[in-house]
Amino acid sequence: MTARVDTDLVDAAISVLYTATVASPVAPMHGEPGIGSQMISQQVAGHRVDVLDEVGDWVRARGEDGYEGWMHTGFLKRTNGTSPTASLISLGCITRTSAGDNRSLPLRAILSADETPISGETIESSQLASAFPPDPVPITKSARRFFVCTSYLWGGVTPWGADCSGLVQSTFALHGLEMPRDAWQQAELGEDAGRDVGELRAADLLFFSDRPDKRITHVGIALGDRRMVHLALGRGGYGVENLSDRADPYVAKLRERFLFARRVV
Repeated sequence: MTARVDTDLVDAAISVLYTATVASPVAPMHGEPGIGSQMISQQVAGHRVDVLDEVGDWVRARGEDGYEGWMHTGFLKRTNGTSPTASLISLGCITRTSAGDNRSLPLRAILSADETPISGETIESSQLASAFPPDPVPITKSARRFFVCTSYLWGGVTPWGADCSGLVQSTFALHGLEMPRDAWQQAELGEDAGRDVGELRAADLLFFSDRPDKRITHVGIALGDRRMVHLALGRGGYGVENLSDRADPYVAKLRERFLFARRVV
């Protein structure tokens, strides 16, 4: 996913009006304060945002990753400023509230205190580090396990629909590795891993551009053995590519657009 604005993350010193917790399973972030504007990212249930500005029922919010966008207040619940104490994390589940209501929660959503899982998977927050260590092979396994069959959705960050950098950010975050939101920002992390796809290790990030100015427009996660997992518009979503298969027209285009790789773990 490429950048929506040509600016770095906004200085954290900007005055925070108040903090809020995402109340809905998934809450869109828009480029402008209006439902007709483009969705640029998402926040998931239980996560905190800092509110920086208000325009009617819309607020300019900054997520825990430092990314900013406009959110409707209907998706948010104002809090006292403290970070939520996570007890159960969704790995894709359905819950029931104390009021008897059911709701589906996506990957990495934080269950509220009055929710009980009734199907799917959850994990205690205290067990995340051991179940999802910050190691290359487990990271690639999570990308394939949780995002298989995911459709491409510009601005999405969950297995219900995501873009290329959303896949990267959410997968690495599950393993305790915080990543910036956009592909061009992710390309500035880690160390140079070269341009030889045969030398790439599991969890290296591959960066691509289809623009004349070589601005980063796509990112994928190396699996080793010249393979890559990604979410791509050209595949309609989830795909595992054999980058040696030059007979595949789509792979041939990827190889032409490949710029470099970065090793972030």
